[in-house]
Amino acid sequence: MPDFTTIEYLKSGNERQQKAYQLLSKYRFFEKLKAYSPILAGTIPIEIDIEGSDLDIICEVDVSFEEGFLDELMLSKCIPGNTDVRVNYPMIDGEKCIVLSFILEGFPIEIFGQNKPTIQQNAYLHMIAEYRILKEKGEDFKQKIIQLKQQGMKTEPAFGLLLGLDNPYEDLLKM
Repeated sequence: MPDFTTIEYLKSGNERQQKAYQLLSKYRFFEKLKAYSPILAGTIPIEIDIEGSDLDIICEVDVSFEEGFLDELMLSKCIPGNTDVRVNYPMIDGEKCIVLSFILEGFPIEIFGQNKPTIQQNAYLHMIAEYRILKEKGEDFKQKIIQLKQQGMKTEPAFGLLLGLDNPYEDLLKM
């Protein structure tokens, strides 16, 4: 299994992964966000992305001190000054989180901050479970997931449909 806690595996990945690596390296996201233990999660790392899939960077952030996190992103030029950035504060499991959404060189990007170690966040845990399932089930299963995603289904429900899971968001965490 690749070490998903770094982005080095992207260098030798498929074309989209290599482009993601180049973009993330160019803007030095992981270097500049090192204090927040960033991890690239989602569909691009496990090669089930479709047109328009975003780069999901998860971070460990104490949202009560989010100004420092926002300053880090904006002032360190992680995100170029002319970029249109939306900031939202969703509640997840009763806890305030922070999400920055923007497009950079054609890539939709979301930077997600939660006051929890990144390797314990659901996005990372789902990705690891999905990676293992994809390896176990093979290429046909992977293509079915991609087809469902192309039809508009989200990733976890697509896995849930094919695996017969009642609550894929919870059930994938148990796998």
